[in-house]
Amino acid sequence: MKRTATNLLRLRLPLAVFASVATPAMACTACFGQSDSEMAQGMNWGIYTLLGVIGVVLVCIASTFVVVGRRFSRNSIPSNPVSKP
Repeated sequence: MKRTATNLLRLRLPLAVFASVATPAMACTACFGQSDSEMAQGMNWGIYTLLGVIGVVLVCIASTFVVVGRRFSRNSIPSNPVSKP
C-alpha cells in the first residue's frame, strides 16, 4: 500500500500540533525542594533501604549457586574411575 501525501499529512499534522503545545516537564515538589530538608533525607533513606534489600537478595541468590556448585562437585562421579584388580 502506497502512502500518499494526504496519509503523511494525517500522520504529521497531529504530531506537529502536539509538539507545539506540549509543556516542558518539571520536577515534582519532592524533588524540586531543598536537598537538605527532612523530606529529602527520608527519600534518601528509602533509597538506601531498597538498595540494601536488593543487595541481600542478590547475595542470597549468589550463595545458592555456590552451595549448589559445591554439592555438585562433592557428589560428582569421577570421569576416570580407577578399577581395582
